[in-house]
Amino acid sequence: MKTTRTLNVLAAALVGVLPMSGLPAQSLAQETGFDKLANLPFVENRPTKETAQTLRDELLFQRATQIYLWALPLINTLGMQVGSEKTFGAGYNVLPIWKQRLDAKTLVTTPNSDVLYAMSYVDLGKDGPLVMEAPTGLQGILDDYWQRPIPVDGHGGKFAGDVGLAGPDGGKGGKFLMLPPGYNGAVPKGYYVYRSATNNVFIFLRGFYEDPKNLTPAAEHLQKTKIYPLNGAAGAKPMKYPDASGVPVDMLPISDGSVFDQLKRLVDSEGDNLAGPDWLGMLAAIGIVKGQPFNPDAQTREILHRAAKTGYKMSRVIGFEETVSGRSFREYPDRQWLNPIADGTPANPGGPFDLNWHRKDGNYLDLNTRIWFFTDYYSLSPGMLSQNPGKGAKYVIGFTDSTGTPLSGGSSYKINLPPNVPAANFWSVTLYEAENASGLANGQPFPSLGSRDKPAENADGSTTLYLGPKAPAGEEGNWLATVPGRGFFAILRLYGPTEAALDKRWKPGDIEKAQ
Repeated sequence: MKTTRTLNVLAAALVGVLPMSGLPAQSLAQETGFDKLANLPFVENRPTKETAQTLRDELLFQRATQIYLWALPLINTLGMQVGSEKTFGAGYNVLPIWKQRLDAKTLVTTPNSDVLYAMSYVDLGKDGPLVMEAPTGLQGILDDYWQRPIPVDGHGGKFAGDVGLAGPDGGKGGKFLMLPPGYNGAVPKGYYVYRSATNNVFIFLRGFYEDPKNLTPAAEHLQKTKIYPLNGAAGAKPMKYPDASGVPVDMLPISDGSVFDQLKRLVDSEGDNLAGPDWLGMLAAIGIVKGQPFNPDAQTREILHRAAKTGYKMSRVIGFEETVSGRSFREYPDRQWLNPIADGTPANPGGPFDLNWHRKDGNYLDLNTRIWFFTDYYSLSPGMLSQNPGKGAKYVIGFTDSTGTPLSGGSSYKINLPPNVPAANFWSVTLYEAENASGLANGQPFPSLGSRDKPAENADGSTTLYLGPKAPAGEEGNWLATVPGRGFFAILRLYGPTEAALDKRWKPGDIEKAQ
């Protein structure tokens, strides 16, 4: 029985990851085993014992795989929390800071190596309302565990999630009060009040520096951030700011069977805050119920493990697509660069969906677009979507070269950036692993290169960057290393994009094969 079950689950896994188009139906069935499932024997119109067991296993596998894809924003957050707390410790008073920037030893989806990061994970259900006291000049986001920006009292959706430069304080700093779901207690004056839809909250802060050779002032400024209980400031635990730079830590979305244990922990912490009856029912169908033991037997564990692996691989398939849910992410009609909000406008910065990933034109969850985002990225807010010149940020993503061919670590490429890059603060290009969207481990201190590194300009004021296993002669200062045998992708970031970036008058050249 064990062998049969394992083979059946493997067949189901193959069904999930093989392409569904371009094959005749009969060929597809023979290739994937669909025909075996569809034609399992029934005797006297009843399933045989073996058929019943096979289909039970298949049902568990399918439900667990769909739960994985549905829960990907949670899984992204949980991956960061589990990896961080295992390495740096847990608690509202623990705020890891990448004091020397974030290099490829930190495995996390599409980090930015050109700012300082600080990330923390708090539980308002356990600790009650919490205050984050932040200094001036930060850029931060307060998200619930679905990574939905938390709304601010008195501001509607205008500043949802944003603190600091894009927040209600306008970068002046202040006290930000985080309240748990359903909180109806007294709210003191003097706070920016954020009402979370989940007990668990993800705190993500960025710090900016002037001189990449002297990061100490920026790190010390981030350490002015304090987090403490609203009703217990005097007895609050002392803050800890572990230096996360250069420390190997895996904060990627969990892609093995342990993800279901983490979802169980979240269900116990959140209950009805986490989801509606239908999806709580799906979780219950695989054994995850608030307050009840979750102890799958060895065979069930194996199926759940395969479901998590398959769900993650499915998300990677979706994550590399240019068009999702009938919506193209192409930023410029004549370029290969993509942008998840390529159709955003000043009046409609999120394009056709809101920050809860619901379609504005159909009022339904755009599930595939949400999967597309959270397999590679995390945290979105009104400030990040800002279409006001000099505010927010603009990101364009290069998965392919100018011919539409995926980027390969063994090939050499170049990118031309026209003169006067429209970034009020700075710009950078960063390389990422195709396997998991973490920073490319290319042997350089950081897999990024930008305006602060002062790359050489061409005679016309443009800048040419080179990507490849070896630097072109004399171009070492304009070169990012790639690794043969490893696919990669690139993100061009403009911090404080100006009018020419927002109206797309300025556009970068494609990533082109170099001779």
